Amino acid sequence: MDQLLIRGGRPLQGEVRIAGAKNAALPELCTVLLTDEPVVLRNVPHLQDVSTMMKLLRHMGVQAQRVEPDSTEVHLNAAGLSKAEAPYELVKTMRASILVLGPLLARHGRARVSLPGGCAIGSRPVDQHIKGLQAMGAEIAVAHGYIEARVPTASGRLQGARITSDMVTVTGTENLLMAAVLAEGQTVLENAAQEPEVTDLAELLVSMGAQIEGIGTRRLVVQGVARLGAPRQGQALGHDIIADRIEAGTFLCAVAAAGGQALLRGARADHLEAVIDKLRMAGAVIDAEPGGIRVRSRGRPKAVGFRTSEYPAFPTDMQAQFMVVNCIAQGSATITETIFENRYMHVNELVRLARRLWWTATRPWCRACPACRGLRLWPQTCALRPAWSLRAWWPRVKPWCSASTTWIAATTAWSASCETWVQTSSASRAHPSEDA
Repeated sequence: MDQLLIRGGRPLQGEVRIAGAKNAALPELCTVLLTDEPVVLRNVPHLQDVSTMMKLLRHMGVQAQRVEPDSTEVHLNAAGLSKAEAPYELVKTMRASILVLGPLLARHGRARVSLPGGCAIGSRPVDQHIKGLQAMGAEIAVAHGYIEARVPTASGRLQGARITSDMVTVTGTENLLMAAVLAEGQTVLENAAQEPEVTDLAELLVSMGAQIEGIGTRRLVVQGVARLGAPRQGQALGHDIIADRIEAGTFLCAVAAAGGQALLRGARADHLEAVIDKLRMAGAVIDAEPGGIRVRSRGRPKAVGFRTSEYPAFPTDMQAQFMVVNCIAQGSATITETIFENRYMHVNELVRLARRLWWTATRPWCRACPACRGLRLWPQTCALRPAWSLRAWWPRVKPWCSASTTWIAATTAWSASCETWVQTSSASRAHPSEDA
């Protein structure tokens, strides 16, 4: 186990480059299964889930490697695909493994994919994925922990269909979108997810030759094509993955809580409108600049209530970070989580820090705490992302830490003279060499 010792009581100053979005990188890595031409992705983050996805693709016979161990550019080629199977051993800790199901069925007519592993923040059923693929003509059986699917038509291609999801599902939309681009005829996806990561995936598919209308809306219309090629952005071969809006939002909350100013290079304000609106209500000054976002904060913020929901509303992935801001803010606020039933696991640790937080079965209530206490914490998180330290931020804090670590550090920064130990698991961190 590794530890981070955080000495708070200092405003945050400096700049940081926001890494590529994990939730965009994972489905976009799977697009290589849709073509026999090489795929180049840039701005791919160094994360454990990304490493696992690349290992899974290599297990199937895909060439997948970074240009250099520390590089964010990944080269992929599925011309030599040999297995249409995602075994449990490789996907048990990564729910995004289900994203190989649609591409494998679309291009190869068969797939055997282990049911995805669990996630600590709540259940994420894959029934909408299966329902949509069955509507497109796939025969699917779930047995012994595996989804076994095949396309029974003589052509071996899925058929276009009108699919209405019972709920908004990001990975479900992405899976069905990738399946639809090679299906025969027209596919209409109703109640589709609108997240920026879905939009980025759709734009990548279009650059590969897909025909998609309604990008960024609740209704996607896909006209299937016979084949896809290598992606291009203008004259350049490849695709640049968008910046991680949750990582950017985490830094925004850290500055709002601790004070100071920072420039978030690569961050996009149009992907964070709900979060930025709430932070401005809390008193932070946030400006969109060419190539990034600048945030400034002085004094204690004001408590602001919010309710999580699907994009473009307030994202559930920002709930914990904003709760920290409310814990040290002036006034009181109520937070309502509507997406995941277990996404309050951080509350008990925050109570130990602040003693100004109460919660019912569905919503915490935060009241101002003028100063938090230093102590030992055990972050609860299921999705790790790099928190690249700002210049002149906490010295000696390494860049490989979780989102939970970031928001705990933001809280302790308001304690004038305290020390906080944050326990982290070294086994859960990604390292560039693991992707090589």
